Amino acid sequence: MSENIEKFVFTINHESDIPKYQQLVNGINNAIAENILQKGDLLPSVNSICKTNQLSRDTVFKAYSILKDQKSIDSVPNKGYYVSGETRKVLLVLDTFKAYKEVLYHSFVNNLADNVITDVQFHHYNIDVFKTIINNSVGKYYKYVVMNFDDKEVSPTLDVIANEKLLLIDWNIHTKKQNNYVFQDFGKAFYNALEDAVDLFKKYKSIQFVYPDYTNHPKETLEFFKKFCVDFKFEYEVITDAKKFNIQKGIAYISVSDRILGHFLEQCKERDLEPGTDVGFLSYNETPMKKFIYKGISVISTDFKELGTKAAAFITHDEVVQCYVATNLIIRESL
Repeated sequence: MSENIEKFVFTINHESDIPKYQQLVNGINNAIAENILQKGDLLPSVNSICKTNQLSRDTVFKAYSILKDQKSIDSVPNKGYYVSGETRKVLLVLDTFKAYKEVLYHSFVNNLADNVITDVQFHHYNIDVFKTIINNSVGKYYKYVVMNFDDKEVSPTLDVIANEKLLLIDWNIHTKKQNNYVFQDFGKAFYNALEDAVDLFKKYKSIQFVYPDYTNHPKETLEFFKKFCVDFKFEYEVITDAKKFNIQKGIAYISVSDRILGHFLEQCKERDLEPGTDVGFLSYNETPMKKFIYKGISVISTDFKELGTKAAAFITHDEVVQCYVATNLIIRESL
């Protein structure tokens, strides 16, 4: 163990709403993440921290016990506490946990070093929940990866996080020029993918885009769908009321909701309609199961595995990240 106690200076904020033991946990974890404290470094004694910060022994013991449980520190009798690892905690904030988000998550964590711990939280497109997550996380994490959504308060809420520690993912909305990001393109790239399916759409007399009013999918996708239909002279309709989804022979359907995919397959079975022949279906967002559902569901999707890999690279390397992940068309029997 190296005696580098002078490396770590801890100051308690007695006015903060954050419990004092948690402030100490955060301070030590941050010092490890920033390499201020390194493996083997000796930590200040319990008595020393109590004296310099007017804390009770119970408070300091609680903090050190949490850090031991996290395997950030360890102790040796008669010698004290020391840094046992170089653990770095990161926060991943997603909208909801769906099948394709699971692909993103596993790609993200599987491309991180063994000493990186990932906490995952979900905002569910609720700005109050989002604010609580961010405000309660300040100072606790080495870096933050946040899935953006359409609320004007998202950006000012994130101002409490240093730009070099923050990565925005998925949707380019309410962002700043200096932000780090890995986005997908919900507009032009979607249009380009539809172009690749023009010949398949020609099998049908019209295209219906099922865009339920409960969805949070970016509206620019809807605008580029309309542009595509006008440019290629397809008859089209947009359905926003999911209760009015009623399939008809000779129609191709596009949907951003997997609930609608389930209704589509049910109605095909009830009416003896063959997907890909009598009716068509193009789903948004690839999931591991869509290639196995029925005879395979055609999808337009970004590569969530690549999105997770690029987000993990932001954690590993201290470099500016600003890029888009490609959106592609995957043709299967449903179209």
